Amino acid sequence: MLVGLTGGIGSGKSTVAKIFKSFDIPVFNSDNEAKNIINNDKEVIRLITNGFGSIYEKGKLNTQKMADLVFKDETALKNLNNIIHPRVKESFKEWVLENTNAKILIKEAAILIEAGAYKELDKVILVTAPEKIRIKRVVKRDTISEEKVVARMKSQFSDEEKLNYANFNIVNDGKQLVIPQVIKTYNQLKSLND
Repeated sequence: MLVGLTGGIGSGKSTVAKIFKSFDIPVFNSDNEAKNIINNDKEVIRLITNGFGSIYEKGKLNTQKMADLVFKDETALKNLNNIIHPRVKESFKEWVLENTNAKILIKEAAILIEAGAYKELDKVILVTAPEKIRIKRVVKRDTISEEKVVARMKSQFSDEEKLNYANFNIVNDGKQLVIPQVIKTYNQLKSLND
């Protein structure tokens, strides 16, 4: 069973992914794979350089410079995603083949729904948290301004929109315990898979 795990920036989907990993469920981190591809795939580097100019410094993508470009310009973001997503999709397919012994596989991705990747999965888990909490978490984690966090949030669907695509919702609001919600979701997935 292929399961998507998504949530807006600062929702805590990486924390949820770690909990699933602790149950020995393989998790494919799309964002980490995208970073790897951006900095190591020669063809992707060529396409990004052609499309965005000198955005690489000392062989690595200047992520701050790129973020400033794409989170203000919908077309630029779309162009970047069109370069990266096909490669991440390919990597995921290879990873699935390497993990055929697992009954449940999780694909963690920030823009799983926006990119349409949810269509290739059996179920979708959405991690949600109130906007104020998400902003506070990202400002602290990435040491960036509140304005930049809000700009990034605007490039993603709202939790309300994402809920239309989700089969499960894990609330990470600092009040409800996350682990019991993950265990409940895991048990539901297992029963669907038996």
